[in-house]
Amino acid sequence: MAAPPSSPELPWRTRIQLSIISKFNDASRRRDGTVNRRLLRFFESVIRTPANSNPIKGVWTSDITIDSSRNLWFRLFVPTQFTGRGDSQLPVVVFFHGGGFVYLSPDVKSYDIVCRRFACKFPAVVVSVNYRLAPEHRYPAQYEDGFDVLKFLVGEKSLLPENADLSRCFLAGDSAGANLAHHVAKRACESKFKDIKIIGLMAIQPFFGGEERTEAEIELAGVDLLVSVSRTDWMWNAFMPEGEGMNRDHEVINVSGKNAANISVLDFPATLVVVAGFDSLKDWQRRYYEWLKNNGKEAYLVEYPNMIHAFYVFPELPESGDLISQLRDFIHNQCQKIN
Repeated sequence: MAAPPSSPELPWRTRIQLSIISKFNDASRRRDGTVNRRLLRFFESVIRTPANSNPIKGVWTSDITIDSSRNLWFRLFVPTQFTGRGDSQLPVVVFFHGGGFVYLSPDVKSYDIVCRRFACKFPAVVVSVNYRLAPEHRYPAQYEDGFDVLKFLVGEKSLLPENADLSRCFLAGDSAGANLAHHVAKRACESKFKDIKIIGLMAIQPFFGGEERTEAEIELAGVDLLVSVSRTDWMWNAFMPEGEGMNRDHEVINVSGKNAANISVLDFPATLVVVAGFDSLKDWQRRYYEWLKNNGKEAYLVEYPNMIHAFYVFPELPESGDLISQLRDFIHNQCQKIN
């Protein structure tokens, strides 16, 4: 039997993209804990894409503002084959992008492409959320924004397509966005919404952590092309406000640790957790999955042993397409339970 690879086997195209992303992110982080937004705006101006009411690959998009004072908005993705068909109800997927709570937005090209694929392949109405970023806006701003999106969808349902079914709503996110999706799901359970039902959570390589250094964080140092202890420590410091207990063992970071919230009493949605073998965060992600199971929750684990953090945003990787199929099947299975 062949030994597993000691580093991820990726096309040069993917490696070059990862190198560029890492260099710009590192260059934007200042020692005083602030971010060089001017540099990031220059970089992101090249990779942003506008909404388009003319269908691209079977999906039209529009940007909807919730609160301009805090730049809270979302990009709506609607598959055209179902537009105007009231007899074909579609689930709603509320998606939160990654970026360590510091970077990126729904109009970055990679996320526009990903959410377009989601809308077409699932199929579903996708709501991709632009939330406030750290360090300018620290915890709990991001979670407040995420929860307010749910309230907005309930109150302004007429802005969604007629066949968008809020009784079959899923929360999803990657990296920091998956962390955000988890906490929004928890708060939604506590709030007991009547006009929206969260029936599934898709946590793609969630950004969790703790004061401990895990085996993966140590062993993958210098191998993981996007995530490193120095980067994640900086991001957590930028995210958390100062104060007693505001460290990496806080329940919003170390969700399955000693300060974990008690979700056993909540009607927490079925959760799909995605883990990659060359992701430094994989130990925290597996602990999250085990914690869900130990609390009596329906949870599924999907692993990609030879993949990296954020692999699924690179469509040239076969595993990217496979993951979308896994997510589609999860959505279908959960919807079947309530039909």
